[in-house]
Amino acid sequence: MQAAARQAARQAWRRLEPVHSMIYFVPEGGRRYAELGLKGMAGYFASRGAVFGRASAELVIATFYNFNPDLVRKSLPAAWDVVTPEQILDARHRAAGEALRRARIHELPGLDETLALARRAAEAATQHLHGRPLFAAHVTLPWPDEPIDQLWHAQTLLREFRGDGHIAALASEGVSGLEALILHAASGDVPPAFLKISRAWPEEEWDATEERLRERGLLDGDTLSAEGKALRQRIEDLTDTLALPAYTALGEDGCERLAELARPFGRGVVGAGLLNIGS
Repeated sequence: MQAAARQAARQAWRRLEPVHSMIYFVPEGGRRYAELGLKGMAGYFASRGAVFGRASAELVIATFYNFNPDLVRKSLPAAWDVVTPEQILDARHRAAGEALRRARIHELPGLDETLALARRAAEAATQHLHGRPLFAAHVTLPWPDEPIDQLWHAQTLLREFRGDGHIAALASEGVSGLEALILHAASGDVPPAFLKISRAWPEEEWDATEERLRERGLLDGDTLSAEGKALRQRIEDLTDTLALPAYTALGEDGCERLAELARPFGRGVVGAGLLNIGS
């Protein structure tokens, strides 16, 4: 696929991504995890990591990539003394369906065609498991019965497929998890305060790493330097390329159609406040 096709594939993923990522913000998730005895980040690490079974902290540190290891170790493996992986996976899937239905996403026109395209891409990705541990673990989960739940599952697979590729791109450029966060914050896309709080890196460690990035010429003050922008662009370009095996199955026209169909679904999630912290 040429550059235009890669852009179409990226757009298809980006516009549908809110359908998946809302699960990290909606109250349905926290409520269901709390009912099982897990609160705060323990629910997050266990619910996303349960595809590995009784995942160790080390496995989650490796595959989630940018969290302070001390934060992960506060939750795992202790969470498995409270819940089983099967219980927390069921809670996560139920919470996702509840949130999407609360926002009436399941009533939007075009659901069947959107699902057909997203599922085709997700199933194509399953032929490319090598080097994709978090994605591969999700592949073992059964497809849900209802269309809106299937759409969430399809986009979850596509997100983790792309995410594993993104980590490979970061590693290939020698960018650590904390460095990736700082470079992301310096781009202006996400407030630094949110990343510091959610990933729990100590202020002194954040500041020291930030200074090292300045010394490497990747930061100009608190923003990306020209070299830093070039590095981020290389990483994003490689991430797009590594995501292509899923979307090549659709072709450029199929990617453009999925991007077109996905727009109201993504906007519906955002408009309903499902991506708001504490929504």
